[in-house]
Amino acid sequence: MARIIVRKEIDLPLFAGTPRKFLTISELNERIKGTLESRLEPLWVQGEISNIRMPPSGHFYFTLKDDNSQICAVMFRRQGTLLRFTPDNGMAVLCFGRVSVYTVRGDLQLYVDDMEPQGQGALALAFEQLKKKLAAEGLFASERKRELPFLPHSIGIVTSGKGAALHDMLRIIDDRYPDRRIVICQVKVQGEGAAREIVEGIANLNRWGAVDVIIAGRGGGSLEDLWAFNEEAVARAIFASQVPVISAVGHEIDFTIADFVADVRAPTPTAAAQMVVPCKRDLVEQVEYAAARLANGVDFKIEQLREIFQGLVKRLSDPSRKLRENQQRVDELSIDLTRRLRQRLRQLKDRLAERSGRLGALSPLAVLERGYSITHKLPEERIVKDAAELQVGDALRIRFAYGKALCRVEEKE
Repeated sequence: MARIIVRKEIDLPLFAGTPRKFLTISELNERIKGTLESRLEPLWVQGEISNIRMPPSGHFYFTLKDDNSQICAVMFRRQGTLLRFTPDNGMAVLCFGRVSVYTVRGDLQLYVDDMEPQGQGALALAFEQLKKKLAAEGLFASERKRELPFLPHSIGIVTSGKGAALHDMLRIIDDRYPDRRIVICQVKVQGEGAAREIVEGIANLNRWGAVDVIIAGRGGGSLEDLWAFNEEAVARAIFASQVPVISAVGHEIDFTIADFVADVRAPTPTAAAQMVVPCKRDLVEQVEYAAARLANGVDFKIEQLREIFQGLVKRLSDPSRKLRENQQRVDELSIDLTRRLRQRLRQLKDRLAERSGRLGALSPLAVLERGYSITHKLPEERIVKDAAELQVGDALRIRFAYGKALCRVEEKE
């Protein structure tokens, strides 16, 4: 007899017929990264920078956001050093880069290769940023700027050896004061490495100590062409110079950071050459004019003194006569003085006799002349006014009008 067995339905696992394969998190992130990079080509993204930070490595880490979304972004040091400006929070920028995944944390990031500010060019922004920074440090302060020497013996020029600016400056200096010594440092004034060469040129002229003033500049050009003179390194080299520096970059309407730091800004290289030395012809004319005025002044003074001398000569036509008059006057004054002295002596003598008589009348000696005497008790020489002061046997000295006597008290009443 057959047995019938009824089994309950058994749940089979999902994909029971498919062999299972497990991915690690790293493998998963790598797959996501590969998919993104293969499907999404490099692109431009616009947004606002926030939470920017720059660790010692020099990389930029920030968040790029708009009104509704945000994405983490990174710009590595190699690309960041090429920027003309410094990214900062709140700055609206255009970023060119690629989207990928930072597999260590699985973060979606925008890897930025280039960046431009929105609304104004990168160079203009960099100019304003550096200008604000250096002004805050005092590099533009007017009180630290030095006056140019009036007539420098030696002039240093830092510029391109090929440009027309150098030839114009040499021609003008030679026309104005041809015997000045000129030391030329030929440097690049635009393009890569130009700023470094300008810095070295200024430093070398200071190190050699052979110049009294330095002109640093070039002819006109676009903002990009003039940019070497907007570099921070050039500004600090001008600031550190022990020799006064004239900045002569571009045309009159062009302004660079070097203009603000330099001791004097010249609107053009030609103007710098005119500033650095005076015109010799003008100086010669000034000296001749001053010499003529001095000669006229000396002649006028001599004429004045001649007139004074002639007047004195007239007043001293006979010096011996004046001497005799003065001698006679001295004799007269001497006689008068002798007379006055004798008269005064007589007056004093009479007054002395009068006062002597009056003193004599009041003198105790005059009383003694009338028969009185003065008694002194010995040994203290005390004048005795009352007999009660004496004792029998006391020694006395009695003074008379003429002479003295010693006696002793034998009895008193």
